[in-house]
Amino acid sequence: MKVLVIEDDPLHRSYLSEAVRAALPECLHVIEAENGLVGERLARENKFAHVVMDLQMNARNGIEAARTIWKERPDTRILFWSNYADEAYVRGVSRIVPPGAAYGYVLKSASDDRLKLALRSIFIESQCVIDREVRGLQQRSLGNSNGLTDSEYEILVDIALGLTDRAIATRRNLSLRSVQNRLQRLYEKLEVYYPAGAAEEDNRFNLRARAVSIALLRKLLNYSALERAEAELSEWLASH
Repeated sequence: MKVLVIEDDPLHRSYLSEAVRAALPECLHVIEAENGLVGERLARENKFAHVVMDLQMNARNGIEAARTIWKERPDTRILFWSNYADEAYVRGVSRIVPPGAAYGYVLKSASDDRLKLALRSIFIESQCVIDREVRGLQQRSLGNSNGLTDSEYEILVDIALGLTDRAIATRRNLSLRSVQNRLQRLYEKLEVYYPAGAAEEDNRFNLRARAVSIALLRKLLNYSALERAEAELSEWLASH
């Protein structure tokens, strides 16, 4: 067995490599990559089947690197090791996992034993391992009536990108009324309203901007999610 460690922090990278060696006596080679771009290249050149990576990195974040690795080799087993349990990251990972893939999402605050158990469970036993905090967030976002559906989340991203209702309707193949209905549900779930006593024509308030602001504060959106969304928008604009 050989394992690829992708982490831009040198200390964390060294710690991960030692954790892999301690947890997996079967592992003969641990190769390190200092960012997602290098990790993608090494995964491709060496056909790694086992990868541990950070999510937030310079020069290609973990979600984009994992997307590429899984696209080229869907059976790769990946353990995400991150400081963050933001909904934006959780949704980002959930969107790219291939059907039936063995993967994990463990927070850096987890104990050494927890990390080692996750490594063996994913790489040896082909089990998925998701930290309790992350799992709880997944369940809330999918099962809670106040959680955003995928279609509502798309609308949130679109307004964060500055698209008008008509542009969203064209991009998502929706009617204008459908876009406006989804926007209304989004505002209700984010509790975005005009303040008491303020009329709708009061130009001191912009509900779209307020929705994006609240989403950022609640960590529904982050830099990585918007970076990817901007790239997807550019691709869409180029083809229309």
